[in-house]
Amino acid sequence: MKNLFVDEESDMTLRPLHDRILVRRIEAEEKTAGGIIIPDTAKEKPQEGEVVAAGPGARDDSGQLRPLDVKVGDRILFGKWSGTEIKLNGEDLLIMKESDVMGVIEDDAAARNAA
Repeated sequence: MKNLFVDEESDMTLRPLHDRILVRRIEAEEKTAGGIIIPDTAKEKPQEGEVVAAGPGARDDSGQLRPLDVKVGDRILFGKWSGTEIKLNGEDLLIMKESDVMGVIEDDAAARNAA
């Protein structure tokens, strides 16, 4: 189970607790479909990311551990103002609760095979 974010350069690790996940934003395209280049000043922060580490889950009312629905490697969609931005060894990451995740983006081929 890969629930740690390890930075090879400094040997620093981050292990999210409870139902928190660590997310690396996936940068949006710099061009529109019509070929227009979007300047940095007009770009919005991406609302898509990849889970790089995940906590073990949250406890329910009876004290049982409820595992997370997302896992390391998932591409997710989250709200514009979700999470807390952190800088870990020069990399910009987000730490957020699983409840901030709106959905998991599945690969078209994998989705077709599952159907």
